[in-house]
Amino acid sequence: MTSSHIFSGVSSISLPAATTGGSSPLTLRDMLFFLRMRWLWIVVTTSAFLAVAGVYVLTAQPTFVASTQLLVFPQVNGSDAQRAVEADAFLEAQLEIAKSSDVLGGTAKALDLASDPAFADKAPSLQDTAKGWLMGTLPHDPESDGATGTAQPGSLAEETQRSDRVIARLRNMVALRRIGRSTILEISADASNPKKAVEIADMVAEEYIRKNILMKAQAARQYSEWLEKFVIEQQRGLAEAANALATFKSNPRDQFKLAELQSAADARRTLFESTLTQFTEAKQRISYPVSDATIVSQATLPLSKARPRSGLIVAFATAVGTGAGLMLAMIRHAGDRRIVRAQRLAEAAGLPFVTLLARSEKARNGHSACFLAAEAGSGSTATYPIIPGMAELGATIAGLRRRRKVVIGIVAVNPGSGASTIACELAVQSAESGSRTLLIDAAAEKSSLSSSIAPHSSTGLIDVLDNADLIQTAAVPLTPTLKFLPLGKMRGVTPAIRLSSGRTQLSFNDLKKEFDAIFVDISAFSASPDANAIAPELDGVLVVTWHGRTSIDDTVKVIDGMRNVGAEVLGAIINKAPLRMQS
Repeated sequence: MTSSHIFSGVSSISLPAATTGGSSPLTLRDMLFFLRMRWLWIVVTTSAFLAVAGVYVLTAQPTFVASTQLLVFPQVNGSDAQRAVEADAFLEAQLEIAKSSDVLGGTAKALDLASDPAFADKAPSLQDTAKGWLMGTLPHDPESDGATGTAQPGSLAEETQRSDRVIARLRNMVALRRIGRSTILEISADASNPKKAVEIADMVAEEYIRKNILMKAQAARQYSEWLEKFVIEQQRGLAEAANALATFKSNPRDQFKLAELQSAADARRTLFESTLTQFTEAKQRISYPVSDATIVSQATLPLSKARPRSGLIVAFATAVGTGAGLMLAMIRHAGDRRIVRAQRLAEAAGLPFVTLLARSEKARNGHSACFLAAEAGSGSTATYPIIPGMAELGATIAGLRRRRKVVIGIVAVNPGSGASTIACELAVQSAESGSRTLLIDAAAEKSSLSSSIAPHSSTGLIDVLDNADLIQTAAVPLTPTLKFLPLGKMRGVTPAIRLSSGRTQLSFNDLKKEFDAIFVDISAFSASPDANAIAPELDGVLVVTWHGRTSIDDTVKVIDGMRNVGAEVLGAIINKAPLRMQS
């Protein structure tokens, strides 16, 4: 197991504080750290979107699409440019005709869709409703007629409403388009049944052709009626011209007048014959109308569903879910003030070093290093530090001792952060290096070290404060180089408060003459004010935080508070970090 720590170096010169302010560029290491920390957010969000997509794919009714193609013959004249423009306009008009209510109503009647409960009585989907609202093709509501005084009889209103609903559904189901710049129109119909889709597509094409024929027949009928009147007028004019010519021929007096009457009669006859020919052709168009379109490809039975597109939906859900997960993860990451990175804490608090220790407080089956040291005696490998990162932290503390930082306090921001364990580990490691070491339990709120190492001790720190000579009997020797001073029995003011008064028999200066390193375990800052009281009396303080639980704001507040009372904060320790954070 390894550790990750940030420190300025171990030397006889002062340790430079981390620079604050400014923004560093985003690195690959930062991105990998973000993914390691927030991968669960991304996975859960993506999984939620995929679950919704899966439910939709499994429950959505499949839709099949069938297409019919028509070849249209535009009736245009003029130059090439004029014909192109007129052809486009003609085809657009035919598309609108094919989508008209007459064509769709004829299709519904031919297929008897109004009597099909699965088609007529089925409530429109949200997509169809939105499409109809946007296109302004929502079915007519007969209740509004009653409000305006134009209500129809019940059976007729119900039949009209049913027909309107069928036409509205058909309009949402049928799609028409022109294929490229050609004169071919494609009519597509979708339905839950592939056979029904084929029937609707073919029937819409047939109804469009029938509508086109009826429109041309109606136009021809109107034209023939006008021609019939015109023929009668021309026939009357021809008879008058013929009578005038016959009367003049019986008594010719002027040859020029005769020629003029003959020419007028011939013109009347020619116009009459031409009009009669057009009238005959119009009658033929009424009797035998020809459509402007013909079916070139009937719809075929679709082999697979067109919607829902499972692959596309899953891919879209994956992309959207991943994007949403990344966004939520970034929001959570930006707003997360918990301590997870050593560099971030060092920059926020302006600390010389921050060490990251792995979570291994159970590695000795619940016993502290000092307890094992007392059992093993001296020179045993059982007393070596086993918390990942403790060796690097011990090397840093050794460098601090060369700067005459002998008395070092260890205080946690919150209870349970492992400050007592770290104090014990540092003391054992210092003793193993050959330094005369003293470990003092000054944690009045929870004296875990005293309870585990010297639970039956009759004297302790509280007694030594009144009589410094008692330290020889109160200090429990664990190894030849390591002694432990338990808390003792609490009565009244805590030892930390008494030490801050300077009116006790115990002096850290006297202890420095006997010991090379002194580690003081102090109550957690949030549980007791002892840290601010005793910290100025020490050579330095190490602040212990809990990875992923202690907030940066609380830690900075603790550090600033101790600095304000004159304490020197040597650095910080992020304890109980997962092994994956040690890289």
